[in-house]
Amino acid sequence: MQITGNFIAGKITHSATGETIPVYDPATGKVVRELTQSSSEEVSQAIGAAHQAFHGWSHTSPLRRARVLFNFKALLEKHRDELAELIVSEHGKVWSDAQGELTRGMEVVEFACGIPHLIKGEYSANVGTGVDSYSLMQPVGVVAGITPFNFPAMVPMWMFPIALACGNTFVLKPPALDPSAAVRMAELLTEAGLPDGVFNVVHCSNQDAEQLYQDPRIAAVSFVGSSGVAEHIYKTASAHGKRVQAFGAAKNHAIVMPDADLDATINAIMGGAFGSAGERCMALPVVVAVGDETADTLIERLTPLIKALRVGPGNKRGDAENEMGPLVSAAHQQKVLGYIDKGEQEGAALVIDGRNYKVAGHDDGYYVGGTLFDKVTPEMTIWREEIFGPVLSIMRAADYQSALQLVNSHEFGNGSAIFTSDGHTARSFVQDVEAGMVGVNVPVPVPMAFHSFGGWKRSVFGALNVHGPDGVRFYTRMKTATTRWPAGEHIVSEFSMPTLG
Repeated sequence: MQITGNFIAGKITHSATGETIPVYDPATGKVVRELTQSSSEEVSQAIGAAHQAFHGWSHTSPLRRARVLFNFKALLEKHRDELAELIVSEHGKVWSDAQGELTRGMEVVEFACGIPHLIKGEYSANVGTGVDSYSLMQPVGVVAGITPFNFPAMVPMWMFPIALACGNTFVLKPPALDPSAAVRMAELLTEAGLPDGVFNVVHCSNQDAEQLYQDPRIAAVSFVGSSGVAEHIYKTASAHGKRVQAFGAAKNHAIVMPDADLDATINAIMGGAFGSAGERCMALPVVVAVGDETADTLIERLTPLIKALRVGPGNKRGDAENEMGPLVSAAHQQKVLGYIDKGEQEGAALVIDGRNYKVAGHDDGYYVGGTLFDKVTPEMTIWREEIFGPVLSIMRAADYQSALQLVNSHEFGNGSAIFTSDGHTARSFVQDVEAGMVGVNVPVPVPMAFHSFGGWKRSVFGALNVHGPDGVRFYTRMKTATTRWPAGEHIVSEFSMPTLG
C-alpha cells in the first residue's frame, strides 16, 4: 500500500514511528493509501527546517522569489490532471469541481507573482531638512498553515504562495482525510526552484499539531476549519505572541425577492447548495423566500431538479460526469444524516429525503442524496448549525426587512446573497447585511485572488483576511526608516520631542 509521507527539508520522509492511518476513497469506501503519522519530535523537525531556511529565503530578492512562483504555476498547469485525480480519489468531489479548485488556487499563485510591486513600500523625501523617510515590508518569519478537508489544494494555496513570496518559510499541516495533493505541491515547489526547508508538510495528530501555534519559532498561524477550533487556535496562538488569522464556520443565506429572475435564481441555488455536495464554507444551504408565493414557486421548481441530480463517483468526465459526489468520510456522512433526522424531528417539512441514497456498484460509498426542507425556523438545529452537506433549507419571510433581520440574527457571517431585479434593494442589502462576502444575483460570492476573502462575526477570528491585500499585510510587518546624512555640520543634541522641520 502506498504511503503518503511528510515533506521536510526538501524530501519525502516517513515517520520513524512506523505509524500510519488509512486514507479512503469516499466513492467506494475502500482504502487507497496510508498516511504517515509523525511524532511530536518530527513536527519539531519540520519547524526547525523552516526556521533554518528563513534567513536565506528572506534575503532572496522579491524578483527571484517571484520567478520560483512563476515556475510553480507552470508546473501546476502541467500536472493539474494528476492533482485533480488525487483530489477526486481522496475527497470525492467531481472532476470539474476538482479542476475548478485548482484554477482558483492558481489564481492566488498568479497574484503572488506580483510581489515585487505588492511589497515595494513608500518613500517620502525631505520630511524635514535633509531628512527622508521610507517604509519596508518585511517577512514575519516561519508561518504555519492548518487546512481543512473540503479544498485540499485551494485552501493551502490561499496561504503559502503569498507567504513564500513575501519571504517567509512555511509548515503546512494538511487534513488527514485528503493529504496527498499538499505533498505533491511541495514536490512541485522544489522542482520550481524553491530551496530546501522553505516549504514543509507534516502529518500528525491534532495534539501534536499544537506545536504549530505554540512553538516560539513560529511567528504566524493561518487556519481554516470549525469555529470552535478557530477560536481556540486564535486565543492560544495569540497568547503565545503570534499573529493569527483563523476562519471558522458559516451558515450562508440567500434572500430571494419576488422580482428575481427565477430561471437564473433556480440554477444559482442548485449550484450553490449542491455543488461539492455542500462541503463548502461558501455553500448556500439556506434560502429565505420573501412571500409565500415566492417560496411555493421555488419548491415547485427545485423539487424535480434535486430529484434528478446525478450523484455518483467523481472520477467520470465529460458528458458522463456526475453533478455531485460522495461526502468525504463515513463519519461525516453519518453527521449529515443526523442533521436530516433532527430537521424532521424538530418539525421542518421534509420535501426531498436524501437518506438511504444508494449508487449502483458503490454500495459502500459515503453518499447522501440532495435533500430539501421547507418551513424551517430559527429555533431549528438545521438553521443554527453548519451542516456541510447537500441539505437545502427554505425559510419564509413576509417582507424584505424581515428577511434581512433573519439573516443578520445568525451567529455566523461568512457570506450572503440576494436575488432581485431591483437595484435599490440590492444596494441596500450590500450596505446592511452583516456578512463579509456578499453576492448580488451571485450564489457563491468568493472574491478573486486580488481581493481578500473573509467573513464577519464567529466566521473569523483575527483582523486580517486571506489572500489579496490583507494576505500581503498578514505575511509582512512594516518597518519605517527615517534617515539623515549630515554634510559635516555640527548637530546639536535635542532633549525635547524631535521635530524635523
